[in-house]
Amino acid sequence: MTIETIDTLVVGAGQSGIAMSEHLRDCGVPHIVLERNRVAEQWRSGRWDSLVANGPAWHDRFPNLEFDDIHPDTFPTKERMARYFEDYAKMIEAPIRTGVEVKRVERLKGRPGFLVTTSAGQIEAQRVVAATGPFQVPQYPQIVPEDAGIDQLHSSAYKNPGQLADGAVLVVGGGASGSQIAEELQRAGRQVHLSIGEHYRPPRAYRQRDYVWWLGVLGKWDEIKIIAKKKHVAFAVSGYDGGKTMDFRRLAAMGVTVVGMTETYDDGVLTIADDLAANIAEGDRAYLEVLAEADAYIDRTGINLPPEPEAWVIPTDPDCIAKPIRNLDLAATGIKTIIWATGFKFDFSWLDVNAFHPDGTPFHKRGISAEQGIYFLGLPELTNRASSFIYGCWYDAKYIATHIVVQRNYVAYEKV
Repeated sequence: MTIETIDTLVVGAGQSGIAMSEHLRDCGVPHIVLERNRVAEQWRSGRWDSLVANGPAWHDRFPNLEFDDIHPDTFPTKERMARYFEDYAKMIEAPIRTGVEVKRVERLKGRPGFLVTTSAGQIEAQRVVAATGPFQVPQYPQIVPEDAGIDQLHSSAYKNPGQLADGAVLVVGGGASGSQIAEELQRAGRQVHLSIGEHYRPPRAYRQRDYVWWLGVLGKWDEIKIIAKKKHVAFAVSGYDGGKTMDFRRLAAMGVTVVGMTETYDDGVLTIADDLAANIAEGDRAYLEVLAEADAYIDRTGINLPPEPEAWVIPTDPDCIAKPIRNLDLAATGIKTIIWATGFKFDFSWLDVNAFHPDGTPFHKRGISAEQGIYFLGLPELTNRASSFIYGCWYDAKYIATHIVVQRNYVAYEKV
C-alpha cells in the first residue's frame, strides 16, 4: 500500500493553522492542513450565539486581509470571523482537507519523520505542527454532584438563554465568557449570580483608543518590561454590546448578584470564598495602572488625545460587593442551572512523541518542541501574551516557518 508523504503536516484549520499555511507557502515548504471539522469550526459552533471578537476589526485580523464590510472599530460577530478565515484560506489557496481527524502521530523507526494516522489513512511527514489552539477540552471543577438536581454545562455548550431550564442561573467564572454570559442572561430577564475569582480588568478603551492599541504602544503585548503576573488569571475584557469596560459593579447595578469564588458544596449549599473584596480591589488596581501608563505615554509623546477624567471614577460598591455572600443556597435562590465558564485544558493525547512535561503540558521554546520536528502554535504565552490571539499567532507562525526552512536546509546539505 502506498502511503502519502509530505514535508510538513499542520493539524487544525483555525486561525493558527491558516497562518501557518500562509507562511509555509511563502517559504516554499510543501505542506497540507488537516481539519477534523470545518475551517474555523470553533468560531462557528464552539461558542454562544451572541459571541463577538474580543478586539476591533482593524486589529483582530491578519495583516494581508482587511474586513471589507464592517467599520474598523466594530467587534466582528462569530459568523463574520468564521467567514473571514474561510476567505483567507481561499485567498492563500491553503491546502486544507476538512473532515479528516488526526488520531495518532508517532516517530518513524530508523528514518526521519513521523507516521500520522488519520481517519482517512496514513501519511508520512517530516514535520508536524500542532495548531489546535488553546480551546481543546472544556474543564470545570466537580464541585456540585451530578445527582444534585441542578443542570450543569460548560460555557462552550451554552448558546442562548432559551436553551436553559426555567429559574435562576449561577455563572462561575469572571473572564470574558462568564461576564458576557451573565450579562446576556440578566438582560433576558433571568436572576443571575456571577461567581468570580482573581481577574485582570483593563479598560476596554481610554482617551479614544481601544485597549488593544494601548497594549501595543505600551509594550504590553510583548511584556518585555512587565513584571510577571500570575498565570491563568481571568482576562475580563470583551467586545460585547459594542465594547464596554468589564465592571462587576456595573453588572451588580444591573441586577446581577456578584459573589466570590465557588469553593465547596454540601446538601444544596455552595460555600463562597472570602475573596471578593480583594479580587475587586486588585482588578481596580490593574485598571487604574493602565490609565496611569496611558496618561504618561501621552505626556511623553505629545500626541493629541483628549482627557477622560470620568474614566478614573470608581463607583461605590453595591450591596453584594460591600457585604459579600459566603453561602449560596441553590434552592432558596431558585438556581436551576450552573454555567461553568472555567476554561479549557489541553488534549495532545494523539501526539505520541517526547514533547511534553510530566504534567502533560507542551515542552517547547517559542513553539519549537523538545521533540525535533514537532511544533506547537496558538497556545497561550507561546511567545508572549498575544500568542493565542488572532494578531499574535500570525507572527508566531512566521517564526516557526523560518525555523522549518533552516532545518530543511540542514537536511539538504551535502558536502562537496
